Amino acid sequence: MPALFVGHGSPANTFEDSRYARAWRKMGEVLPRPRAILSISAHWYFSTSAVTAMEHPRTIHDFYGFPQSYFDFQYPAPGAPDVAAMVAEAAKPIWVGLDRDQWGIDHGTWSVLAHMYPDADVPVMQLSLNGVRPLDYHMQLGAQFASLRDEGVLIMASGNVVHNLSTMCRNEPDFGHDWGIRFDKAAIEKLESDPGDILSLADHPDYAMAVPAPDHYIPMLYIAGLAAAENEPLKVWNEGHALGAVSMTSYAMGMDNDALAAVREAAALEAA
Repeated sequence: MPALFVGHGSPANTFEDSRYARAWRKMGEVLPRPRAILSISAHWYFSTSAVTAMEHPRTIHDFYGFPQSYFDFQYPAPGAPDVAAMVAEAAKPIWVGLDRDQWGIDHGTWSVLAHMYPDADVPVMQLSLNGVRPLDYHMQLGAQFASLRDEGVLIMASGNVVHNLSTMCRNEPDFGHDWGIRFDKAAIEKLESDPGDILSLADHPDYAMAVPAPDHYIPMLYIAGLAAAENEPLKVWNEGHALGAVSMTSYAMGMDNDALAAVREAAALEAA
């Protein structure tokens, strides 16, 4: 089963026919149907590592200032307690707890899956981001999940390599600040050539502006750790910037070139 990192951006992408939404829809069409989805979302930034393990995860509306229709939206995908137990087992010796009643599916997950799997008929679990552990912890944990791919689990990390909302330009939907573009390009070069060395980006001169807080950056580290462990290249399938402050660049591993070309074409992107 392939694995993905998705630049998810605003919850507005759920309801708008953006080029990113078109790419997500096509991705859902070309991927083999997964047994379940393990989503690693920027929006469950917590003090421990846990995976949702309830039968019916709730839809979480973790934002403010949007129209009421955004808060009315529901993504009623089932959970997968049996697969959640597999996730906890695969993580060992790292401890991952089973969350049976707390979290659910937040917009870092459902804003993407609403396009990939609009019928909400694929079981979904979320993994929390342990905010008290260093960055290399997340790469190690991502590497531990390699065996899940053989069980038909789609590992989908959802965040943004560049995410600095203090610099947001609300009237510039396709704009990126120079520092964000430079950092995003450096990330592309590293992830496509040597994902195991991605932590060296912390020394990049634009890192502090691009990553003022780690929550949206960390999900990418899971896919980088997985790619390094599997010795598989990462390939860009969606690229761009939004509102000056956010990179939408997305990566895949384990997909053939024809499938990736179809996704890029759906988003009107030039094949890399």
